[in-house]
Amino acid sequence: MFKFEVLKADGKARRGRLYTPHGVIETPVFMPVGTQGTVKAMIHKLLEDIGTQIILGNTYHLYLRPGLEVIESAGGLHNFIGWKKPILTDSGGFQVFSLARDRLKDGRSKVKVEEDGVYFKDHLAGDTHFFTPEFVIKAQEIFGSDIIMPLDECVEYPTTYAYAKSALERTLRWLDRSIKAKTREDQVLFGIVQGAFFEDLRRESALRTMERDLFGYAIGGLSVGEPKEIMIEMAQLVCEELPWEKPRYLMGVGMPEDLLMAIGVGVDMFDCVAPTRMARTGTLFTSQGKLNIRKEIYKKDFSPPDPECDCYTCQNFSRAYLRHLFHAEEISAYILNTIHNLHFYHRLMEGARRAIEEGNFDSYRKGWLERLSVAVG
Repeated sequence: MFKFEVLKADGKARRGRLYTPHGVIETPVFMPVGTQGTVKAMIHKLLEDIGTQIILGNTYHLYLRPGLEVIESAGGLHNFIGWKKPILTDSGGFQVFSLARDRLKDGRSKVKVEEDGVYFKDHLAGDTHFFTPEFVIKAQEIFGSDIIMPLDECVEYPTTYAYAKSALERTLRWLDRSIKAKTREDQVLFGIVQGAFFEDLRRESALRTMERDLFGYAIGGLSVGEPKEIMIEMAQLVCEELPWEKPRYLMGVGMPEDLLMAIGVGVDMFDCVAPTRMARTGTLFTSQGKLNIRKEIYKKDFSPPDPECDCYTCQNFSRAYLRHLFHAEEISAYILNTIHNLHFYHRLMEGARRAIEEGNFDSYRKGWLERLSVAVG
């Protein structure tokens, strides 16, 4: 039912294939974020046209809206949202711990971590909720997502060694409770490697998580404000420890250049809100660099957003028209920009897979990094 195979390698970069009950995923792969059961400014038909293989849902948000009872009554998340391909759901841990950055009016944190789990005040009504490792697994079993994640303790940057070590240990204890709580055979659980930005803790977390012999492994706690060179350094040393034959998922990353660098150190799977969020603010990723469609210089520019792109947006509309839609606050501006950005990410991953197969990933990466460093305007 589930299987992962590495088909080809070019240095540390891997070309793989992940089999799930809802379809086969070619890796490296970028997973669009469908936080609440939908990718923002998109419908599933548009995602399918792009070639999207898998989307990501979020336990925290789906638990709050529409709630577990609704999704269970619908027969699971695939049925509820009408998506027939694979789904990965994260535990909601990152969302919960990100609430800790916000404070109540009296200065107290919105989050309280205990050994049993984590208390938090939701961002909608301010009600107090309690997530345990067992509850998070139960929620994801109700969802019926193909790949599920355990509750972990995500650490901010910077942090102390002592706190990073404590979070590492708690994450492992919560992982053991998650493994024990899991009952469904038609889902696979990934372990999450923590350890913050300390090399010895990252290696320790990787090795001890591997002892659980899970289907795959995620690298958590990165892209939380650290310099990019540190992020890639941490991802590389974790990949050096993880088993070759199992999939590796770098959580919450990233920008196109981040994906290319991480593929080069051995990562297979990615997710990030960047392409959809930036589309809604008027930033387009192109073969010529990042393009800010809001600018005045595009008012009478009737060329396509990216002359090298074959997406629906670039084949049919001009920069001038997209700028007009954006400034007119038309919903179609967000849709067309998002189609382009997700298509760009899909083609970037498609090209990476082909480059690994042909043994020229390094030149492929270098070429794209040069292009991506340019700001078109």
